[in-house]
Order: sequence, then structure tokens, then C-alpha cells
Amino acid sequence: MLVILPPSETKSDGGRGAPLDLDTLSFTELNPIRKRLGEAIVELATDLDASRAALGLGVTQLAEIDRNADLWLAPTRPAVERYTGVLYDALDHASLTRAAKSKAADRLAIGSALFGVVRAGDMIPAYRLSGGSKLPAMPTLTSVWKPELSDALDAVDDFVVDLRSGAYLQLGPVRGAVTATVMTEQPDGTRKVVSHFNKHHKGLVARELVRTRRNVRDVNGLAAVLTDAGQRVEIVRDDQIVVLTEA
Repeated sequence: MLVILPPSETKSDGGRGAPLDLDTLSFTELNPIRKRLGEAIVELATDLDASRAALGLGVTQLAEIDRNADLWLAPTRPAVERYTGVLYDALDHASLTRAAKSKAADRLAIGSALFGVVRAGDMIPAYRLSGGSKLPAMPTLTSVWKPELSDALDAVDDFVVDLRSGAYLQLGPVRGAVTATVMTEQPDGTRKVVSHFNKHHKGLVARELVRTRRNVRDVNGLAAVLTDAGQRVEIVRDDQIVVLTEA
């Protein structure tokens, strides 16, 4: 099973790993695009105004430009520790058992505007590039990544659970993957898509999928794992589940 998580704009600082080496990352067939984008954001970092415009940064976020400037020089750490925020708090990788961490390294991947997709243990630096960013003199990131990212993910010979959404899902959709939608059920039975807690619940989904001893091979197995963990899940289609929460 491969579980693809969305990235986060917030990232931890520092790290103890050597500077970025694209050849050490998973999905090495994506390296030409990674190099192209990496060189582009490093060059962009020489122009503060252009960087702010392209990356959607405010005046208090200039440190993000410094991160990009140091992309090839900065220390690295495992991707699952680099990304922070609501989803990664819910995943709580640090609290997993040794066995679960081993499964996380094998089962978790993380979407990225810069790297396309990386495995949980891939060593990466802090950077700033969002799925909706538009770099000067380049097409949209969706155009940059298609079809290479989809082709790389389609080649994975495993059951895929894709927890990305929005711009990151569009960078490289995976044919046959199961996607998850988080919805709140109102007292009157009506439902609406969750926004604020969406990432939290997807983090819980990912946590259960690295803790389970089951070999999940299809949407029914996926629903069974989450139901056993106390989550309310409905199968919409062979390629979609809904995770229900109470209002």
C-alpha cells in the first residue's frame, strides 16, 4: 500500500542530513524536473519582490526566500519530519512505535510542488513553493509536472490511497487510486465538506494506515481498517471513501 499525503506550507527548520542530493530521492525519473524547478527558485530568490509575487509571500515571510536561496546548501531531514502543521500533528510520526515508523517509511509518500512526490524517509531541505505558485517564464506547475508525475505514480505496483486534494492532486492524478473526502454530518442528517478539520482527519487516516498489520489491497480493506479504529467511513465508489465527523 502507498499512501500519498499532501505537503504543508509550514516546514521545520534545520536538520542533520547532508545537503540535497536529488539522486538519493525516490522516483529518480522525476529528477530532471526537480532540478529545473530547484534552479528556478534559487534564481528567483535573488529578487525579493519577484519572489514575494510568485510565491504569494507577505512582508513577514522573507525568511522563506532565504530558504529557497539555500536550497542546495541547507541541511536536510526526512520528509515526514520536514513538513509540519495540522495533518502532520495528527499523524504524530514521533510517537509511532519502531515497527510503525518502519511501515511509515515503506507506505507513506508526500506530494510536493518542488519534488513531485517523495517518500517519508527521503532527505529534503526546507523550501517554499506551493502547488498554485507561478514561476516567472515558466508554465503552470500542473503543466510542468504532467504527465511525468502521473506516469511515475501509475508505475507503483501497489494499492494507492491518495489523500492529496486541490492543486496538489492536479499535479499528478493517480489512475485507480482511492481518494478520501472528509464530511461533517449535521444533526438533521445533511452533510457538508469539512474545511478546517480536513487535514486533521486525513492525518488520522494516515496514522491508522501505518499502524495496521493488515495488508490493505482494496477500498474494502481500507474501510475496514478505519472502521476498526473508530472512524465512520462510507464507500462511495471503488475509488472513493467518505470519512464522516459529527458537527
